[in-house]
Amino acid sequence: MIAKQEIVLSTYRIGKYFYDPIKFKVLENVNIEAYKGEFLTLVGKSGSGKSTLLYCLSTMDTDYEGELHILGEKITGKKTDALAAIRNSSIGFVFQFHFLLPEFSCLKNVMIPALRLGKYSYNEVEARAYEKLDRLGLKDQALKPASKLSGGQQQRVAIARALINDPQLIMCDEPTGNLDSKNTQIVFDIFKQLTHDYHQTIIAVTHDNDFAAASDRTIEMADGKIVNHYINTSG
Repeated sequence: MIAKQEIVLSTYRIGKYFYDPIKFKVLENVNIEAYKGEFLTLVGKSGSGKSTLLYCLSTMDTDYEGELHILGEKITGKKTDALAAIRNSSIGFVFQFHFLLPEFSCLKNVMIPALRLGKYSYNEVEARAYEKLDRLGLKDQALKPASKLSGGQQQRVAIARALINDPQLIMCDEPTGNLDSKNTQIVFDIFKQLTHDYHQTIIAVTHDNDFAAASDRTIEMADGKIVNHYINTSG
């Protein structure tokens, strides 16, 4: 089934070095493909290279060997402004820490990437932000300062913010790392809906084995290399 799907991201022999305190190869010949509407997880022990890989895939780290292709376009070698435009229009980000502006309302936090994109009027952006918050069960919290919400609610606001520009790719670094089991399940269910119902692609780094096992596919890394590949029957 997956083999017939549209490839939205691919790499060819991605390699990367760290130089402090000595030269060290942290990624070696990494070849992956991610498919439209797929929930893909990256796992491995600390230091395996999974978060480093995610930052290369997200275009935020450009100091690597090999090639990255997103939505059929070669991304490697593009200039900073072009990469920023790709990130803002095509990639959403969810991190372990929500990085919300605490004094801003939930609504304003969600609106920020769309206002930066400049594709919609202010009223359209506001309407889109309400729609994303409603989808995540937070419309009634829209005008509250972000600092007044629980940790689980704040992470859902961060997901709404990642979704505001309808990105085809959503990159997540330990998105449930600070959540209890109940909120982890809520976030997981949201991700499943985004991929299966809205056909967005999620690539998530996680240490949570249950979270990974319930995704569509898991790539396991060790020492900067891919060592295992699982299609998860429960995903």
